[in-house]
Amino acid sequence: MAIKEFFAIPARYRTWSMALMGVGILSVIIGFFLYGTDEHHHGARFWASLLQNSVFFLLVVNAAMFFICATTLAFGGWQMAFRRIPEAISVAVIPLGIITLIVLIALVVIDPHIFHWLHPHGDKILEGKSAFLNIGFYIIWTILAIGLWIVLGYKMRQLSRELDNNPLPDAESGRKYIFKNTVWASIFIVWFALTVMSTVPWLWLMSIDAHWYSTMYSWYTFASTFVSGMALITIFVVYMKNQGYLEYTNEEHIHDLGKFMFAFSIFWTYLWFSQYMLIWYANIPEETVYFKSRVTSKNHSGAYTGLFWFMFCINFLAPLLILMRRGSKRNYTTVTFMAILIIFGHWLDFYQMIFASLFPDHVTLNLFDFGVAAGFVGLIMYSVGNALTKAPLIAKNHPFIKESIIHHT
Repeated sequence: MAIKEFFAIPARYRTWSMALMGVGILSVIIGFFLYGTDEHHHGARFWASLLQNSVFFLLVVNAAMFFICATTLAFGGWQMAFRRIPEAISVAVIPLGIITLIVLIALVVIDPHIFHWLHPHGDKILEGKSAFLNIGFYIIWTILAIGLWIVLGYKMRQLSRELDNNPLPDAESGRKYIFKNTVWASIFIVWFALTVMSTVPWLWLMSIDAHWYSTMYSWYTFASTFVSGMALITIFVVYMKNQGYLEYTNEEHIHDLGKFMFAFSIFWTYLWFSQYMLIWYANIPEETVYFKSRVTSKNHSGAYTGLFWFMFCINFLAPLLILMRRGSKRNYTTVTFMAILIIFGHWLDFYQMIFASLFPDHVTLNLFDFGVAAGFVGLIMYSVGNALTKAPLIAKNHPFIKESIIHHT
């Protein structure tokens, strides 16, 4: 069987990616004149949408490198047949990271009234958190977080491509190669834990409600973006299969990707329920205020109630009911539909996480937000497509490649 090693970007794929990026740029321009110059809200509506989309899509593509490093530490081999897909997705961390960095720094430099901790005005709670919530720490930690994601991700991709044209001469060389991969994967995982699983969601998102906090917030954010990241990997794997690539990837691998989407949808729900239940049960005003605009009836200022429960149904009930069956996880059409639905559902989750805090009395979701999201989707398509053309689609000469080819569940 002739193996198609290199990806050639179809004209239709390139057209769609460019068109979506064009929609995104146009949406940002129009949105700036509609909302960015609003003196009443100081452009908060405009910057909130940029914050939501940039942070969400950055964390989603960065989850692809987390998947690579986690399976590396687990000495997993099943994913090797399609490993170049998450590697290519992780390349998108570079352009999205730069955009997100610009947006996040602009939020504290331009000050469109997103973060109230910038002006404590004698507020004892905000002043008590000033060692953490201050411009200097925020900017330095943001640069370090995104910068090391890019650098460490590049190193992992470089290690993967070392063997493409340089086969390992003996078993001892293979052990040394695996050990080196494990060391760098460990470094990435540690940094990922110090950022995505802890500090970054506190700084970028939770500090919008600077008086409120949840010890589960970072794990909740991680679960949301990781399951979306697995969904994105699934979409690209199925697309490449339909284009005649990834000959060694079969329904067994698709099945396992479906398991990841199912399992982490349940994990996200567990965190969603735990956070909500603990706050509801304690019934402490400074904690329940977070859910006032999200789950109470409209007569009690719950403007986001419908959106909140709609998002919950998409992110929990749909994966539970559809992906529970073995056959559903092996059907290309079903897993693709669910992958798109999961990404959309968690995009909505990020929307209510940000906008229900900034605009608790009314939902502002409109075409502007979808247009900005389309731009980021187009950028991901463009970045991933270009990355896939730079290296063979199979991780040649890797010690675990045979294990992936004969993988069976």
